[in-house]
Amino acid sequence: MKKLTASSFPLKAHFSFALPFLLLMGVQPSACQSPQPASPTLEQPAPNEAAGAASPAPRAGIPAVAKGYFLFPIKPNQENFLSGSMGELRPNHFHGGLDIKTDGRVDLPVHASADGYVSRLKQSSYGYGNVLYITHPNGLTTVYGHLNSFKGPVAEELRRQQYAKQTYDLELFFEPGQFVVKRGEVVALSGNTGGSAGPHVHWEVRTAAGSQLNPLQWGGFAEIQDHVAPVVQAFAVEALGIAARVEGRFGKRVFVPKAPLADGSYAWPDTIAASGSVGLLVQGFDRFDKVWNKNGIQQATVLVNGKQVYQHTIDNVPFPDGSRQINRHVDYEWRATQGRQFEKLFIDDGNDLGMYTTGPDKGRLNIEPGKVYAVEIRLADSYGNTTPLRLVLRGEEAGYFKTRSAAVKKPALRYDVSRNLLVVTAQDPDTAAVAGPLTLLRGSRRLELRPSYTDQSQNVYLYDLRAGRPDSIRFGGITQRFTREALIPAGREFSFATAHMGLEFKPKTIFDTLYLQTSYQQGLWTVHLPRTPLYENLALTLRPDTPPTDLRRSAIYSISAKGGKGYVGGKWSEDGSSITASIRAFGQFRILTDTVPPSGRLLSKGAAGVVFKVGDDLSGLASYKLEVNGQFRMLRYEHKNATLFTERTDTLGPPLRGPATLRLTDQAGNEKVINVVL
Repeated sequence: MKKLTASSFPLKAHFSFALPFLLLMGVQPSACQSPQPASPTLEQPAPNEAAGAASPAPRAGIPAVAKGYFLFPIKPNQENFLSGSMGELRPNHFHGGLDIKTDGRVDLPVHASADGYVSRLKQSSYGYGNVLYITHPNGLTTVYGHLNSFKGPVAEELRRQQYAKQTYDLELFFEPGQFVVKRGEVVALSGNTGGSAGPHVHWEVRTAAGSQLNPLQWGGFAEIQDHVAPVVQAFAVEALGIAARVEGRFGKRVFVPKAPLADGSYAWPDTIAASGSVGLLVQGFDRFDKVWNKNGIQQATVLVNGKQVYQHTIDNVPFPDGSRQINRHVDYEWRATQGRQFEKLFIDDGNDLGMYTTGPDKGRLNIEPGKVYAVEIRLADSYGNTTPLRLVLRGEEAGYFKTRSAAVKKPALRYDVSRNLLVVTAQDPDTAAVAGPLTLLRGSRRLELRPSYTDQSQNVYLYDLRAGRPDSIRFGGITQRFTREALIPAGREFSFATAHMGLEFKPKTIFDTLYLQTSYQQGLWTVHLPRTPLYENLALTLRPDTPPTDLRRSAIYSISAKGGKGYVGGKWSEDGSSITASIRAFGQFRILTDTVPPSGRLLSKGAAGVVFKVGDDLSGLASYKLEVNGQFRMLRYEHKNATLFTERTDTLGPPLRGPATLRLTDQAGNEKVINVVL
């Protein structure tokens, strides 16, 4: 990281915002998403290799599929309904297939969608639960998740393997010809296993490379009828550059249309003033016939003055890495802080999904003063039902304005970071026609910024952080420390360390340049902000002031906003001074020691089997084992109701009679032994 030079931060420079300061230093003007400054100012940030990486990808490896090739797997040739569609926006992933309703119950026959062979199956209490994979002659694989049980010879093989390995949770892979199935054959019974919130079958189509494909893209299914067009809930226009504005302001402006017009379309009645580089966002949902649950929107298209400038179609999502890209496709921060889930109608930096069709501006709109832009956003589902939303943008010059609020009586200061921009808001009761400057400090050097505008006595100042990070920010008699400690570049390995923690970033840990913020106080580590998503895992090392005495039972736990604790784990260093674990999200963490064993009790026993209620107060259940008369007897774990139970179809285990021992072990290694007589 380059050091400051005396010329890097000229004394008392007066500019309306930071861009002229960059020009003074010989840096070319740019919007936030543009390349990094050409020469160092406060610091020389590393180039963002992820920026601008997205471009449409060919649909390689996807065979042609004729309409009717795949049989609908639940109640074929009968009317049916979906509770979830392909590409729906779920937490941290695109929904990868169709959720098929099963009449609110389990054990409906699940039919093979085409000829093929069982290539893989897995039993687990989490995720897809009990899941079956059938590979077909065309190279595609259909996936059937949340099953209650498997049928046929493959089910017998699974049970043999489970007893051989003495575990219920098991994943098996098979060779072509080993377990052949025919189109329409019953291969399983529907269920509610894994992460399912209710009885249904999750059904996918995957490529040989693992991409998840929309099963409805080949003409749909007669069992599923859809004559309902998508619904628009809201749209937004966002300023993407330091000189960009929407209705005179930086940031995002949200618009909520009223009911649709008579023809089903939506129209915003007022012209929206804008300038510079802006992006569109939309929120909406779709429904199928005769159901009220909300589903995702398959396609969004943007036309400006009749010309298409953007389109995305969620028919092909690389799995698993591409599914995580949802956190760049949507406005993750807005969802985390405001609750609305907007889809971006432009390709943001760090998004390398191939489902977009755009021009060189990647969906961004460059709004010029004096010009009018007629915008149409078309939302469509897999059955071709389309809803248009029309609005008009008018280009205007971005200039300073001031409005006052009598409620503002004393000054205050706050700031945030948006992409590469420092956005400072100073509450200012001053009545002067033009608000006063803000000062950025770095050591003995200073930079004064004039406000971009004053809205209801709130002065807004913008500064491009690629010119260098300040130490502190001053307005009037208020000084705040700038707590973003480091610039973390995307697309490369990067290490960050303080006295109490260390972070190891890999090339795909973050989507875009990150201005990192961390803290440590009384055993609580804060690692940046939960509103910022991680792409791939981040290696976190914690260094406590005083290591716990029982290292074996001590681990890293995530701490939620409401104080909830989630086991993360970790490995202690040889000298016991630090612990390292992999995390999937920014947030707060503690090192906690779990010395309490799991709990368990027998709920019922009889001819139908045995049921145990189990639990653990901190680290969570890691393993369980039941022995009857000294012989292993398999149990099935259902985390949703915290029970362990035997299955009636299990004929390989010993009879459920006589003395039995259940051993429960938690993630910290604490063990509970329960002795019962069956």
